Amino acid sequence: MISVRYKVGAKVVYPLHGVGIINSIEDKTVLGARRSYYIIKLAISDMTVMIPTDRCDELGLRMIVTNSDVHKALKIITSEMTDMDEDWKTRYQHNFEKIKSGSIFDVAEVVRNLFHRNKVKELSIMEKKLYENAYRLLVDEISYVRDLGKEEVQNLVSERLENSK
Repeated sequence: MISVRYKVGAKVVYPLHGVGIINSIEDKTVLGARRSYYIIKLAISDMTVMIPTDRCDELGLRMIVTNSDVHKALKIITSEMTDMDEDWKTRYQHNFEKIKSGSIFDVAEVVRNLFHRNKVKELSIMEKKLYENAYRLLVDEISYVRDLGKEEVQNLVSERLENSK
C-alpha cells in the first residue's frame, strides 16, 4: 500500500465537484491494477468518488482552505472585475480552467466576473451554468470552513456581490 497524504475524516476539495469527506482509504483492483484509493463522500451531490492516492495532486485534490483564505476569497468577490474576452467560447474556456484549478481564489474570481458580466450583457446558457457551479462551489467551501448554513453563506456572498464594484 502507498503512503497517503490525507487521513480518514479529512475535509477535502475535489475540483469541479466541491467539498467532501474522506470516508476510507481502500486498496482496490481496477482494470487489473491494484491501487490505494481515497473513498470520498461529496457533500453537494451526495455522491461517492474514488480517487487514486497516487494521483491526488494531478487531479487537484486539496484540503479545505483556512478561515483566512475565505476572507481573501470574499475580498476578491468585492474587488473590481477583470477584463474578459468578448468571445463567449474563449471566456467560457478560460473560466472553466480557473474552476478546474480547484483554487478558491480562482473560483471567487469567476463568480465575481460572471456576476458583473451578466449585469452588462446576459450570459450564454453555458456561462450561466458555469456561474451557478462556481457559486455553488464557493458557497459550499465557505460554509464548511466557517461552519455556517448554506443559506447564510449564500446571503453573505450575494450581498458582497451586489455591493461590489
